[in-house]
Amino acid sequence: MLRRIFSYMHQYKIYAVLAVFCVAAESIFELIVPVIMADLIDVGVAGQDRQYIYAKGIQMGVCAILALILGVGSARFSALAGQGLGAELRKAEYERLQAYSFSNIDHFRVSSIVTRLTSDVTNIQNSVSTGLRPFCRGPVMLVSATVVAFTMNARLALVFLVALPTLAVLLFLIVKNVRPLYSKMQNAIDLVNRIIQENLTAIRVVKAYVRGDYETAKFEEVNLNLKSQSEKAFRLAALNMPAMQIVMYGTILGLIWFGGRMIQNGEMQVGELTGFLSYVMQILNSLMMISNVFLMMTRSMASGSRILEIIDEKIDITDQDAKDLEVKKGSIEFDHVSFKYKKDAEEEVLTDITLNIPAGSTFGIVGQTGSAKTTLVQLIPRLYDVTKGEIRIDGIPVKNYPLEHLRDAIAVVLQKNTLFSGSMIDNLRWGKEDASMEEIREACRISCADEFIDRLSDGYDTEMGQGGVNVSGGQKQRLCIARAILKEPKVLILDDSTSAVDTATEAKIREMLASRLPDMTKIIIAQRISSVRHADQILILDDGKIADIGTHEELLRRSPIYQEIYESQKEGAQL
Repeated sequence: MLRRIFSYMHQYKIYAVLAVFCVAAESIFELIVPVIMADLIDVGVAGQDRQYIYAKGIQMGVCAILALILGVGSARFSALAGQGLGAELRKAEYERLQAYSFSNIDHFRVSSIVTRLTSDVTNIQNSVSTGLRPFCRGPVMLVSATVVAFTMNARLALVFLVALPTLAVLLFLIVKNVRPLYSKMQNAIDLVNRIIQENLTAIRVVKAYVRGDYETAKFEEVNLNLKSQSEKAFRLAALNMPAMQIVMYGTILGLIWFGGRMIQNGEMQVGELTGFLSYVMQILNSLMMISNVFLMMTRSMASGSRILEIIDEKIDITDQDAKDLEVKKGSIEFDHVSFKYKKDAEEEVLTDITLNIPAGSTFGIVGQTGSAKTTLVQLIPRLYDVTKGEIRIDGIPVKNYPLEHLRDAIAVVLQKNTLFSGSMIDNLRWGKEDASMEEIREACRISCADEFIDRLSDGYDTEMGQGGVNVSGGQKQRLCIARAILKEPKVLILDDSTSAVDTATEAKIREMLASRLPDMTKIIIAQRISSVRHADQILILDDGKIADIGTHEELLRRSPIYQEIYESQKEGAQL
């Protein structure tokens, strides 16, 4: 798994290589210092040779300066490698998300996706930035210092045969138990993000219902859960330091005890023991580095597996069967189409839908709430794929069209309208990036958005704010319709997208669409009969099945469901 994660380093690998080189060179210079120091004491100090002491002192100083320069270089290159890897991982995740279908996105909570793009990636890039140095330095120092220590005094170095296995066992137990705790901690972060996201998205509802205290209590619960999970993980990880110190100090005491006795017996000199202890400290410090690296890798592996879940998610809607085709007219056929959101679901959302929508016609869809009207139209641009049957546009199955072209030829104004931060004109140009002002004004005239845009002080340059908070619901709907018209699609789908518009304006929009865009196939989902009564055909959906289809007059004459909807709205209008 780590190999796959690090494969995303791409052009930043050179920085990792340079960091490794700097660390290795720095370690060599630091290993030379104790050897020089042992000679300085045993030869220079013992023989009172001042010139020798000065010469060795200068050598130690040069080694220290070079080690310092290389240390700074390794820190810089490690940071560049770590930040680069983090950027590439976020890019890979985000690009993968753009290829997701709606069903792919349904597999993850939005809050969890945000955590995997931020917190999990940060864990990995921090592990590289701060862990590359000890990861390389630890083994180099451990092997080199151990070899030198055994060369200096093999009998005294036998103490390590007790210390190293003890430390290895303690580290194994810590890492084994802390890894699942890190996974639980990241899941706890998901929950915190979910509560924050839900609260901020629905802040107006929270304020309107005076539920601030309830939301605070919900947040406190998940916040305490995160605190608890973090404490458990870090409490166990913190045992690494005491375990290291116990072994380290025990080893030093043992070496001083045995080394002192060897000096008394004339088997060892003081300078040799001093130099040996320096190497012992380097060995133990390198072991401490390696243990910290293991802990960082343990956390990185927990985050890495979550990141790879995003990247490895199998895209269920692809261009596998696509050919070089274009939508020419926009006629639509449903041929015994059935659909369910999950393959193993017992009930179908749509069942045996067969209908024909001629190119350039206006097609209305009505039905009770939950009758799967929105699901039906989402199958046309392949936001979801059908479970059974086939959808054809201009007589060609939709799976044979390239996805990008198919969705570009079909404009969907969804039930939930979305505007992005930026100016109004930037939002409109989402429909067509290079649209001229005349094209933009024409689209706004058709959607009747020009009626309120002309009254704004900054006109088309008005800042929308996050989510278009400074325009009303009806104004937002008209802007979204204008944005869709700018695409010049062959098929325009309006999913209850005039529900916040008054009936007079809605009628005007309908007339403008019919007169200005006569060749465009228009599918209108609505709750109000008045929105679809002039359609060429009206489909009545009931519990995911076709209840009836016909003109307004035909359905009013023969369909009990249509009659019921019409009468209820007629009574509501009279009241």
